[in-house]
Amino acid sequence: MPSGRATAGTEGAAPAGGYTKFEQLLLASITDALQAGGIDPIDPADPRTILILSTTKGNISLLESGHNDPARLALHHSARLIANHFHFAHTPVVISNACISGILALITAMRLIGSGSYDTAVVAGADTVSRFVLSGFGSFQAISAGPCRPFDQSRDGINLGEGAGTVILSCYEKYRGNILLRGGAVGNDANHISGPSRTGKELCQVINKSLADAGLKPEDIDFLSAHGTATLYNDEMEARAINLANLQSVPVNSLKGYYGHTLGAAGLIESVVTLQSMREDLVLPSLGFAENGVTMPLNICTSVLHTPLDSCLKTASGFGGCNAAVVMSKY
Repeated sequence: MPSGRATAGTEGAAPAGGYTKFEQLLLASITDALQAGGIDPIDPADPRTILILSTTKGNISLLESGHNDPARLALHHSARLIANHFHFAHTPVVISNACISGILALITAMRLIGSGSYDTAVVAGADTVSRFVLSGFGSFQAISAGPCRPFDQSRDGINLGEGAGTVILSCYEKYRGNILLRGGAVGNDANHISGPSRTGKELCQVINKSLADAGLKPEDIDFLSAHGTATLYNDEMEARAINLANLQSVPVNSLKGYYGHTLGAAGLIESVVTLQSMREDLVLPSLGFAENGVTMPLNICTSVLHTPLDSCLKTASGFGGCNAAVVMSKY
């Protein structure tokens, strides 16, 4: 049973012994998601509940303000602070695998619950914008000078965003909503440390495996929430993969034109939006798209689309050639 919240960035210092901005984002998002449980909320202290955190950079921005304590920079340190704040019973799991981190965290939670190890998983992800991250993408000349335009002819790079998102998965009937995380898969194209596959075959394989895991076929998918970074190579690779998977006629969007690329939080924030889209049977337009800029046909959503959404696919890709996808369906 997925339920979730996405929380936008807030100002926050990095006081000694206090919570950093990165950690404050996680605290706000998890608090919001836990409170959404209503009269019978999730109990973090339940030994059958696990916390999973996804991020790519964590507290890396502390280096810019002179903090060089290795322990404070470690991802597991932040995870432990968050877990202690909410009194989680177990050591949290940290997922950090480039820009598929959020989707991989959902897959990890699904598998831990499916194996019987836990009954409930609180999956949260966050990242903040820093000079370190900005300079990294700048070195690839991948930053757009204006608002990014995923899949558009005039796209020229990404916008960076920051935020946090939380999705709660549970096998308990009392927490059942109307959406099921039905399947998922992860893989690597082993092409290049920063450049995606030229063919899209590997992302297609991940899509096919996620559909098989969900017991569905391409024609069962009503909407596809793409990674859509607005870089030349990512969008072209995704378009090829979507066509290879026979999903080119399915309505597709990228949300990064609204708030930029939120890195380790992207998969979770975009999954939260997808969940809400399914609840309202509504697809948001892909902001910034005007003219197809990839070599393969795609059904890019250019205006608000009201249509029944029973099963949806969410994809993600990242540096190192990683690819991931999850399938969500209504009960």
